[in-house]
Amino acid sequence: MNVGIVYSEQLKNYDFGLGHPFRGDRFRSFMSYFDTTLSKSDRFEVIINEKVAGDEDIELWHTKDYIQAMQAASTGQDITNLWKYISGDNMNPKTRKLPEGIETAARVIVKNSMLACDLVEERKCEKAVSIGGGLHHAKPNYGEGFCVYNDVVICVKHAIRTYGLERVLILDTDAHAGNGTCQAFYSDPKVLFVDLHQKSIYPNTGFEDEVGAGNGKGYTVNVPLPPYASDEVYKLVFNELIFPLVKEFKPQLVIRNGGSDPHPSDEITQLGLTLEGFRYIGKSVKKIADICDGKEVDLICSGYKPEVLVRAWGALISGLAGVDIILEEPFPLRVVKNQMLGTVENVVERVKRNLKRYWQCF
Repeated sequence: MNVGIVYSEQLKNYDFGLGHPFRGDRFRSFMSYFDTTLSKSDRFEVIINEKVAGDEDIELWHTKDYIQAMQAASTGQDITNLWKYISGDNMNPKTRKLPEGIETAARVIVKNSMLACDLVEERKCEKAVSIGGGLHHAKPNYGEGFCVYNDVVICVKHAIRTYGLERVLILDTDAHAGNGTCQAFYSDPKVLFVDLHQKSIYPNTGFEDEVGAGNGKGYTVNVPLPPYASDEVYKLVFNELIFPLVKEFKPQLVIRNGGSDPHPSDEITQLGLTLEGFRYIGKSVKKIADICDGKEVDLICSGYKPEVLVRAWGALISGLAGVDIILEEPFPLRVVKNQMLGTVENVVERVKRNLKRYWQCF
């Protein structure tokens, strides 16, 4: 079966404005790159979606008053207590307001991710990529970190509700900890949430001892990485933590989110994942998905250096689909092959100690 690429022209409206690091032109730029590289393979099918998620979908995670505030603010209405609902980084830098039209675009992103899930679960595609998906910071009644609605959470809750799933793996490889997603499933044993991210940057969550609560203890796995962590570090984490965990958990669906921000040239973060490292993640996720008949949903939106973004997204998808493309680093790399490997070996051991009472593999 093909790999579905779910896309919408409305994504261009998910744009925080001039001077903000998250601009809506990223999506068209990637599709132009896709057209000249990945599309040459017959492995892909582009699915155009122009529908938006309804309130009943958004309410799988977000409160009604938050949704109403986002709708009003996005249509230009003055919300006197807007600060109650969104952080400063979710505002247009010039107007200090929520950008007009962005709420509708956020609904499109949610619908894209839900559609990607449907395509996989209904076996219309083996794997599906939601372009624009992965807005993992949004909380029930608060938008932050460039995220209005948390499509990761909604996608998973939709999958569990619609298809009766009992074991879903979320693998978050964004450079920032997925605090909104973590909150959603912190007590839920149906969801194994594994989060690889840079330590001690926004949102300052995701420490090794945050392993879940109640019935969900042991089902949250945080792997905070030091700056400059290289490809070899990621391979260590997959081999020592992720592969053993998913083999024991046996997910019925795999959902990965994250874009290009772990790249050393991304500028907002300081990790050291090269384009080959991104391809390795894609290949590893493909291997993991074999546990559940290949069923995997990829959610991709993050990254802040345009020259890197399209290439890293392409590397992820090429690895996931098993399609070879030429990967050319746009800037000289200053990453040592085994950089920070010793430090992360200690991190991995701490994670194992925190989890060994919950998992036989440790």
